[in-house]
Amino acid sequence: MDLAQTAKLIQEGQTALGIEFGSTQIKAVLITTDFQPIASGSYLWENSLQDGIWTYSQAEIFTGLKKSYAQLAANVSSKYHVKIETIGSIGISAMMHGYLPFDQHDQLLVPFRTWRNTITGDAAAKLTKLFNFNIPLRWSIAHLYHAILQKEAHVADINYLTTLAGYVHWQLSGEKNIGVGDASGMFPVDATGHFDQKCLRLFNDLAAVQKYPWQIEKILPHVLKAGTVAGHLTTAGAHLLDPTGTLQAGSLMAPPEGDAGTGMISTNSVRLRTGNISVGTSEFSMVVLDSPLKKVHQDIDIVTTPAGLPVAMVHINNCSSDINAWSRVFHDFAARLGLDLDEDKLYSTLFLETAKADPDAGGLVNYSYFSGEPITKTQAGRPLLVRTPNSKFTLANFMLAQLYSAYAPLKIGMDILTQEEGVTTDVMIAQGGLFKTPVVGQQILANMLNLPISVMTNASLGGPWGMAVLAQYVASGAQESLEDYLDKQVFVKAELMTLSPEPQGVQGAANYLKRYQAALPLENQAAVLKDAVE
Repeated sequence: MDLAQTAKLIQEGQTALGIEFGSTQIKAVLITTDFQPIASGSYLWENSLQDGIWTYSQAEIFTGLKKSYAQLAANVSSKYHVKIETIGSIGISAMMHGYLPFDQHDQLLVPFRTWRNTITGDAAAKLTKLFNFNIPLRWSIAHLYHAILQKEAHVADINYLTTLAGYVHWQLSGEKNIGVGDASGMFPVDATGHFDQKCLRLFNDLAAVQKYPWQIEKILPHVLKAGTVAGHLTTAGAHLLDPTGTLQAGSLMAPPEGDAGTGMISTNSVRLRTGNISVGTSEFSMVVLDSPLKKVHQDIDIVTTPAGLPVAMVHINNCSSDINAWSRVFHDFAARLGLDLDEDKLYSTLFLETAKADPDAGGLVNYSYFSGEPITKTQAGRPLLVRTPNSKFTLANFMLAQLYSAYAPLKIGMDILTQEEGVTTDVMIAQGGLFKTPVVGQQILANMLNLPISVMTNASLGGPWGMAVLAQYVASGAQESLEDYLDKQVFVKAELMTLSPEPQGVQGAANYLKRYQAALPLENQAAVLKDAVE
């Protein structure tokens, strides 16, 4: 599509906007009817640990929203010489779960508690037993019950509880809706795509809950499946997004989703027996189930696709943060030598060095834990590199250890699905920044998981593009299933590159994992010692 055609579609509002609030970046992507990105904008942000709680400030949520959109609008203006006055449809997605409670005056009662917090162990365990359904630490209901058990004063004043995506959607549309995929990380969802009625009753019947003036079903959002109109951009919402007043109200709003749901969309992994892996600050694998699991597993979440199909999810709190931190050290060192390396060049240079590594990373062990890691029962984050006097401490082995450590917890969780539950997939597609350098991250992941891993040519588009596709699905009228829409409309010309596990790499990764698991007490002890100093 040429520039003139694209400009015409922009002027006619034949566009879809996806905005995703990721852990380190808020990103906006605009697409047209051919699903190709025509403009983007972003805003960098980071969580902070305040009074023992991982959070982002409420003000920065909207600062990031405005700045990412402003950058996108400027991109459109400079490239196509038109302004964005109308947008056909808009969708908001964000890091899943967490806790955003509001009072009857729509005031946030406590700072946003993100998915990264691991303070809810006791509450999650009790709810898992009560529901006979795994409730992970980061789920909204675990955070709510934790606040109840801690007798936090704000609980009595809760009038509405939502996720980050649900909150931003509410501010733009005035509607308290949520997509079923994001909803399934707040509270258990049943086969109909609604909050499970039995679990709602069980929660309300808890003695600790009954003293409050609300019932759980009254404070949760209304759940919608993909393709459903979830409201319209209001005048106030348009001004919130674009304070210049250029953008007009009226855009269709898609049900807000979590980043897991948009990851499934952007990898076309919403059919039965398909799976995907998303890597970033956190990482997760998702497999769409064709039959229920045999039993409840503490480390396996049951969530849904944006269309409501059941999904087994392995969620890992930590992935690329340690790699990013080390890359900044290498960047600073290069700068001292007078070398100004751009980010892509730096990462590709470091990743390609792993070709010289020993298969087991030379005896090095790394823990990339910036926060607690539930799957290894680690309570606090302490990035840690361990080596013996006999370890081969080279740059190549160091970088391989970094990549192995990013994937090791995921391997532990995936073994539950593949070995204990016998879950298999027809395809496992990966996406995320670690795959920008071709082959390296993909091959190491295939070796660690001992599974063929595919990467699409659009691997770097990610969640905001997936959310834009969901918004376009709403605008299309959703006349066909989400699965068919993706296959027949969106991914018709998609290209895949698949890498199979290498026997030597598989054995090296297995040897690394043995050391990784054996040395976990060191990681936990590091947390204890540091806390004692603090």
